[in-house]
Amino acid sequence: MNEHQEGRLRTRWRRAARTATATVASIGAVVLALGLTAGTAVAGTGPADPGTSNVSVAAAPVSRVAAGDLHTCAIRTDGTLWCWGNNFNGQLGDGTTTTRSGPVRIGTATTWARIDAGKSNTCAVRTDGTLWCWGGNNNGQLGDGTTTGRTSPVQVGTATTWANVSTSNNHTCAIRTNGTLWCWGLNGHTQLGTGTTPLLSTTPLQVGTATTWANVTTGYAHSCATRTDGTLWCWGSSSDGQLGLGILDFRATPTQVGTATTWSGVTAGYVHTCAVRTNGTLWCWGENGYGQVGGGSGFQTTPLQVGTATTWAKVDTSIDTSCATRTNGSLWCWGRNTYGQVGDGTTAHRPAPTQVGTATTWTDGVAVSYHACAPRTDGSLWCWGDNFLGQLGDGTTTGRSTPVQVTLPA
Repeated sequence: MNEHQEGRLRTRWRRAARTATATVASIGAVVLALGLTAGTAVAGTGPADPGTSNVSVAAAPVSRVAAGDLHTCAIRTDGTLWCWGNNFNGQLGDGTTTTRSGPVRIGTATTWARIDAGKSNTCAVRTDGTLWCWGGNNNGQLGDGTTTGRTSPVQVGTATTWANVSTSNNHTCAIRTNGTLWCWGLNGHTQLGTGTTPLLSTTPLQVGTATTWANVTTGYAHSCATRTDGTLWCWGSSSDGQLGLGILDFRATPTQVGTATTWSGVTAGYVHTCAVRTNGTLWCWGENGYGQVGGGSGFQTTPLQVGTATTWAKVDTSIDTSCATRTNGSLWCWGRNTYGQVGDGTTAHRPAPTQVGTATTWTDGVAVSYHACAPRTDGSLWCWGDNFLGQLGDGTTTGRSTPVQVTLPA
């Protein structure tokens, strides 16, 4: 892919982002009519932030949460899986295409362990090491050998050694317990890491031969992963520097980002990336139009340290927003805030980390998209941001600019 093609790609992505935003705005006119609210303060099972909703305490604690573009899924500590929000493509997995404004249980299994959500699809790993995906599948991102959408979880192959999974708009990557890395779906921008071919794969393809992969993350058209030796690798498109390699081009196979061996986690947004090092520092790079990189001016083609803090624990990124937790249990968000997804009670974009309320009981399980959700140490789940399809799970379609507690049925 030459520089001219990449330039066209950047323009096309930005146009696509504007189109997606316009679609959200037009479909979500009801939200604007209802108004974006900050909610009402309430005492909960942990310290309450200003602006939390007056709802009852969750019936069962939540261990993990995933935020898709317009839907949310959560795993409770009892291993059950619950989803809500947009279901046009069956991404909730309840066997229907009915949108839900409150949590609905997915199947009867009590062995769900890891979960991730893309634009119109969802994937999850069970405790037995099996991998399951559902929802939109136009580019084979479900990995079941077809391009047929699924309204209920379908198993990806027969392997029982899957450890973690990440899914995005059109591709998915996952790591097995033996440290091998696998990707599938669309490969138009070499985001699968297998070279320039195939253009599309409906089943998992092994990426290289390394057996030291630890965690993987997928963006719109790029992917990144860490290895057990603390190195960081990225591949796919770098139209806005999202690979962190100092280029505005692409890489068809995993390429090491710098020489550091202290990377502990990485997350890929739409066209930007953030990562944490073992010394507690936070670094971001790529598209920066809304301040989602957390510093600097314009896009960044190499990792840029966000502030000087050395207490960052885990970070998550999305369309144009980033959120991260610190070791003291505080939660911080920055970047795009059109729908209140930064959670600070406003809709002003934030170019630097802004604390979400005053609570210091957030776990490191934050997930962000056009909305955001995060569990607290008491197992309660809180969501905020866009809600025009019920993705906040509070039974309404009212957007929230501060966290509202989600109640999962007993």
